[in-house]
Amino acid sequence: DNLIKESIPAKNIFVVGNTVIDALLMSMDIIKRDEKDFYDYFKFIDYSKKIILVTGHRRESFGKPFENICYALKELAREHVEIVYPVHLNPNVRGHVYPLLSGIKNIHLIDPVEYPYLIWLMNKSYLILTDSGGIQEEAQTLAKPVLVLRDVTERTEGIKSGTGILVGTNKKKIIDSTRMLLSNTVAYRKMAQRRNPYGDGKASLRIRDIVKKLMS
Repeated sequence: DNLIKESIPAKNIFVVGNTVIDALLMSMDIIKRDEKDFYDYFKFIDYSKKIILVTGHRRESFGKPFENICYALKELAREHVEIVYPVHLNPNVRGHVYPLLSGIKNIHLIDPVEYPYLIWLMNKSYLILTDSGGIQEEAQTLAKPVLVLRDVTERTEGIKSGTGILVGTNKKKIIDSTRMLLSNTVAYRKMAQRRNPYGDGKASLRIRDIVKKLMS
């Protein structure tokens, strides 16, 4: 719609999906060939519990907002869950996270992980709390509900489709929404089974075919 408003002819516009999803699915296929390394890497996780993955790094959350997130996580640690938090290296993030959350048995604060380990962890998680735009897209492909730790998001498609919920950095919203998804299996399945608005993993193939046709 925006391209058409900029006077680009509709016949020159092709909607193909997001190539990030192609890369994610390709990576998942590679990972599944040998998962032992990943289980060894995350051997500290108790897989009998529901896993909550947390990521956060946004500048607008520095200060009090990050404290609110941490206090919410501290409260959620009372639940029968494992919270895994790869903590961003920015001192504005680590300066809040480690003092507030260190020493809690079922909150695992770890250094950032490489992409294969992150998506493996995403796939093993029950739900994800994040302010990352990329993870909002990827989590929905893996059928994982996402609580978005922002007041607004550029990935509005996920919110509109019902696969994600904006909770911001409001402690009560984070706690209430997380507990709802942990306890309400109907609501959880409704979110997890929504159609992914970001594509089906075949964007690259469509691009190839379109380019070949245009060049023929």
